[in-house]
Amino acid sequence: MSLTPLETLQQIFGYESFRGVQADIIGHVVEGGDALVLMPTGGGKSLCYQIPAIVREGVGIVISPLIALMQDQVDALLELGVRAAFLNSTQDRAEAHRVEQAYLSGQLDLLYVAPERLLTPRCMDLISQGRVALFAIDEAHCVSQWGHDFRPEYLGLSVLAERWPNVPRIALTATATETTRAEIASRLALESARHFVAGFDRPNICYRIIEKNEVRRQLLAFLQAEHAGDCGIVYALSRSRVEETAAFLSKNGIEALPYHAGLDAATRARHQARFLREDGLVMVATIAFGMGVNKPDVRFVAHIDLPKSVEGYYQETGRAGRDGLPATAWLAYGLQDVVRQRRMIDDSGGEPAYQRRLVAQLDAMLALCETISCRRKNLLAYFGQTIEPCGNCDTCLQPPVSWDGTVAAQKMLSAIYRLWRERGQRFGAGHIIDVLRGQSTERVRQYDHQSLSVFGVGADLSVAAWRGVLRQLLALSLVTVDLEGYGTLALTADSREVLKGERTLMFKRSAEAPRRPAGRRAGSAAAIVLPPDAQARFEVLRAWRSGVAQNHGVPAYVIFHDATLREIALAQPQSLEDLSGISGVGARKREAYGEEILSCVSV
Repeated sequence: MSLTPLETLQQIFGYESFRGVQADIIGHVVEGGDALVLMPTGGGKSLCYQIPAIVREGVGIVISPLIALMQDQVDALLELGVRAAFLNSTQDRAEAHRVEQAYLSGQLDLLYVAPERLLTPRCMDLISQGRVALFAIDEAHCVSQWGHDFRPEYLGLSVLAERWPNVPRIALTATATETTRAEIASRLALESARHFVAGFDRPNICYRIIEKNEVRRQLLAFLQAEHAGDCGIVYALSRSRVEETAAFLSKNGIEALPYHAGLDAATRARHQARFLREDGLVMVATIAFGMGVNKPDVRFVAHIDLPKSVEGYYQETGRAGRDGLPATAWLAYGLQDVVRQRRMIDDSGGEPAYQRRLVAQLDAMLALCETISCRRKNLLAYFGQTIEPCGNCDTCLQPPVSWDGTVAAQKMLSAIYRLWRERGQRFGAGHIIDVLRGQSTERVRQYDHQSLSVFGVGADLSVAAWRGVLRQLLALSLVTVDLEGYGTLALTADSREVLKGERTLMFKRSAEAPRRPAGRRAGSAAAIVLPPDAQARFEVLRAWRSGVAQNHGVPAYVIFHDATLREIALAQPQSLEDLSGISGVGARKREAYGEEILSCVSV
């Protein structure tokens, strides 16, 4: 007799009840309906197709973008006793044939396939010969050309609706605005699908954004003070910055590995495997890393360059704290980041509409960085969600001091205008700030800019303060980067009302890092304190789990998450029956590991 969805959740996955909209999504797909699901990272998206695939007759075909993700999910499912396999380029012919035969004979519940492989005539013919329970399209934002992980291969997946019109399809992603959702639905022929949009909030993540000032030193200080020994990800824009930052951290006692597309496939695979399996490792990477990574104990995600969009930023920071424990999203950015990103957009060679969209995404990201209100409230508003101030971001923990920046803005705008109007010249931020502060540099003298009426009118503000003014003018679209002028500054149509005194501007002053309670590391799992006896049991359980994971050749969290081990350590179960009430301990794991767990906690 087949299990119901709730029985499957409880007996196989070891969870007592569904979260949020999971039950509605699963019920809809089990009944044969199509679905487009938006759910934050760590919100339980995988269950939304894994459970229907187990409950429905046939095999669930999961289209997954990354080989590492397939391996990770299949390992976890096999530990639960679910019949799962994948087809990808890591397998030799004999192994691939074995998986194909298992599929054809109905011996699988789930089969993971990359889109490139799925769309080959051979694979399509193979799928046609078996019984398909559903198609799950994971990381569905990859289909969106406006998105941040565009994969052209995803565009061909609309063929699934044509070839298997009666098989339910579920597309899932953690981040998409209303516009991106509409594009996903259109490109995957899911216009009639039911949309499920879960809340985007990840309250355990503390968002912090600072101004760059020797960013590698800032990063090192952040890690040493708040995340010593923690696992985390550092994102950088270029391959060279990745390499340099990984070397810098390693030199300073923090074990770090680089990951980018310029490394050979074997090195990337080796580094990713180490990251998944080892504790306390830091991965320094371009955004080529991380999509679909299920490691639950990532305690921080740091960006040392400005992300290209709010969607990308949210997706990347969402890789922190998947276990629900405190985590930090830390970002350092500067004025040069904006200029560099605008130049990259200009050099992209896309159609004007596409470039305008990229500029709008960058402007939204800059506005998030410069907000003086709750950071999380601003972030979630981008996705159409309204919340009260969160109390767990830098602007809530230490509200920035605001000041009337109207006069300063007028000075900056006047300097940009006069250089262009009177001299027919445009310059970058550094030179304009020198003019405003009355600095008689060689370049100022070369162009005779000390004779301008704006020379020295801004001597009352520091260079850092002027850079803050300029960043906020860019965020408000009162100044733009003139890419034809090699990153020089220009006024916009909205600048006039400020120059004429028709608009008041309130700016934020730079603030120190938010203060933290003494003796507690921000975002660290150490913030969850167990009683001494439970902590001792937890450490024994972790050591036992490490040995089991090593024997099975899987990451430790595939055996049990830290959260489950903590609950076991606190509950100190005395029997197998006691284990059945602990979240994350299903029937299969209770049978496989129950006696060993009881031995660990009886020590």
